[in-house]
Amino acid sequence: MVQPIKKIALLTGGGDCPGLNAVIRAITRAAILNYGIEVIGYRFGYKGLYHNNFMPLTMETVTGILHRGGTILYSSNKDNLFNYMVEKNGVISKEDVSDVAIENMKKEGVDVLVVIGGDGTLTSARDFARKGVNVIGVPKTIDNDLASTDVTFGFNTAIDVVTEALDRLHTTAESHHRIMLCEVMGRNAGWIALESGIAGSADVILIPEIPYDLNKIIDKVKERESCGKNFTIIVVAEGAKPKDGNVVISKIVKDSPDPIRLGGIGNKLAGDIECLMKDKEVRCTVLGHIQRGGNTCTYDRILSTRYGVAAVEMIVNREFGKMVCLKGDTITSDTLENVIGQKTKNVNPDGELVKIAKKIGISFAD
Repeated sequence: MVQPIKKIALLTGGGDCPGLNAVIRAITRAAILNYGIEVIGYRFGYKGLYHNNFMPLTMETVTGILHRGGTILYSSNKDNLFNYMVEKNGVISKEDVSDVAIENMKKEGVDVLVVIGGDGTLTSARDFARKGVNVIGVPKTIDNDLASTDVTFGFNTAIDVVTEALDRLHTTAESHHRIMLCEVMGRNAGWIALESGIAGSADVILIPEIPYDLNKIIDKVKERESCGKNFTIIVVAEGAKPKDGNVVISKIVKDSPDPIRLGGIGNKLAGDIECLMKDKEVRCTVLGHIQRGGNTCTYDRILSTRYGVAAVEMIVNREFGKMVCLKGDTITSDTLENVIGQKTKNVNPDGELVKIAKKIGISFAD
């Protein structure tokens, strides 16, 4: 006889993201109101699971969090329990401590673990599923680069933030006749730069999928000047790189599963442009974590709620080892094995959005 689901646990891993609290709220409310399922949340992602650090999630604890950015469960992007840093007798080594986490869940009577995260966090979710844990995944990243779903929550809030920043940069760029660069996140995918660049009326968009030619950027600036437009707005993704060049790395975080931190391309590019156009003032704005923070936009509040409710329905239907997805207008699912096995969803250089941007005069400096 199949035992009923009585208790579920949530955790949020990886970088924070608008919509995390909305997912937590939706899962908690749907589980309690419809099925009487008890809900707890592990703090600080997988670290909390290892240390058995959790909090009860009730109708009261999730009140008033729908709009809030961040996560009430906190997060960590350095804790892979299948390769975890452990100190013994003053010596630090990496060990597989996943069995400790599994035992903690058993002690607390957790029937299902809901993992809300991006590629790295969901990779561990898949590995727990392989060890027999009942796991459900929910896709989270502002980068929108998970291949199994059309949209990840957090992305639309991020591009709203960037678009507003571009609107503001326009006024100061025009007032001073400057070239304004705005460096945005996205890792190796250019979705944030592309969509916000179109929405924010950028003149040049530089993305990882289309290596740029510095001279083509200069040509665009001069073209605008010949039309009496003495300012230029450039959006550059942190993973953008010149033709025959490399990405700019801001630092290496050795104890992180994803140690490479991109960043710095905006300031480098500003310097490169000034060297070739000595009569122009070039300024760079790096939005950084501003793209992750603040209130969650309407679209992401709704998408997060849809994902959360769908996760509960998958739990009740015992569809474990899967991740909630959005395909077109329909909420569906895909196996974690397939999600992790696919390549990152990148911008198609020949896709519709790139073609649209070029049709209206935006340069990709290719």
